[in-house]
Amino acid sequence: MTAGAATPRRPARPAPHPAPATRPGPPPTGDATPAALRAARTAGTAPRAGRPVPVGVRQGPVAVADGRAPAGAVPAGRDRPPGAVPEARPDTGPGGGRAGAAVRTVRTGRDRPPGEVALRAGRVAPVSRGSGSAARPEPPDDGGRATGPAAPADAERRPEGAPLRVLVLRALGLGDLLAGVPALRALRRAFPGYEIVLAAPAALAPLALATGAVDRLLPAAAPGRAVPETLDWTGPPPDVAVDLHGNGPPSHLLLARLRPGRLFAFAHPGTPGVDGPPWHPDEHERDRWCRLLRWYGLDADPADLRLPRPTTPSPAPGAVVLHPGAGSPARRWPVDRFAAVARALRDRGRHVVVTGGADEAGLVATLGEAAGLPGTDVFGGGLSLDRLSALVADARAVVSGDTGIAHLAVAHATASVTLCGPVPPARWGPPPHDPRHRALWHGPEGDPHGRRPDPALLAITVDEVLDALDALPGPSS
Repeated sequence: MTAGAATPRRPARPAPHPAPATRPGPPPTGDATPAALRAARTAGTAPRAGRPVPVGVRQGPVAVADGRAPAGAVPAGRDRPPGAVPEARPDTGPGGGRAGAAVRTVRTGRDRPPGEVALRAGRVAPVSRGSGSAARPEPPDDGGRATGPAAPADAERRPEGAPLRVLVLRALGLGDLLAGVPALRALRRAFPGYEIVLAAPAALAPLALATGAVDRLLPAAAPGRAVPETLDWTGPPPDVAVDLHGNGPPSHLLLARLRPGRLFAFAHPGTPGVDGPPWHPDEHERDRWCRLLRWYGLDADPADLRLPRPTTPSPAPGAVVLHPGAGSPARRWPVDRFAAVARALRDRGRHVVVTGGADEAGLVATLGEAAGLPGTDVFGGGLSLDRLSALVADARAVVSGDTGIAHLAVAHATASVTLCGPVPPARWGPPPHDPRHRALWHGPEGDPHGRRPDPALLAITVDEVLDALDALPGPSS
């Protein structure tokens, strides 16, 4: 809100309607008098002030008016009795994997330790930056999902002046971060007065901050696409926690142990206490996380993914960038075919450079030698993220498999040819109607973690790649 602008008047809040009660006695009407409400609370049929109905810990078919969770709700973090922690398996998330076991025990109602705040899932409305405190939850609607911002978690323990905070879990790779940018920006718009903290690998900090949606990065990572065992979170619990990592119990419970005011996450049968939308396995990664946030009432646009050009100078402006590496052998197009593309481009007078990850120096060197490239055009051992971003932003085109640098080309609006397989572009590819990006795909879908190049990837020929490069718009476009 700009300085001097009038504060819009909020409509009068309707009187709260109590949740269905399990105890006998008629509930009070919406226009009940204070005396009637006191009598109802005495009888146990009305909600108690200051104790929100924990809709983030699902109540089942009947909500309990006094805030106690029924049997089957997921207990919070360290207060879970022994034996209630599921085995640590990867989420069924962006990279697949098996979900952990369901929680079998529960700590509810009067057994909840003092200071523990039940999770609240709910729709949110924006609050002004610098408001100093979170707005109160609005009366629940639309199936019990609240329409206002979350009340601060463990507010009685919050130091005076401490910021309201949103914790976002996406402890994955470069491409995952870039595919999550639209969701991060949706959170930034919805919570302008909050500090947005992203739990992700430390190396991604420069790019995360460049999105304009993240205030601070909390280093977090795990081997492969697994969920980190812990998060080094300090201070009061997060006011809102958002699971952009996966959809299974490991990531849900990692965040739940921090006792956030609300948890935004996909529903999963292994964590029945998490109230969220269903997971669609064939959905595009950018669309998936935007749909999650829209379910909670946020405005999320999957096309909001552009990054500003980095201030670092490019090590090879105007070059065609070839990137032969990928996270698994199944997604690596053969080096000899990359070399054939490089030689053909050089014969046409194009400047060609080769890049790779920190552990791909041998792969990059092999390609450089086979293509006859000078050492100055072979960036083995991995460029720093800011230099790689600058290289891509000023490149004529990028040719790569379905990996992080392909998403970086999309973020910088750099022309690209993405060699897809074994995962179809409908799930991870560039925007389908953008002429600057071509995704080559023959199918069928295969194992993205396979130990050899997938047959769908091997079906792509050198001539196809060269034709796709020729069809791209020129640099001036």
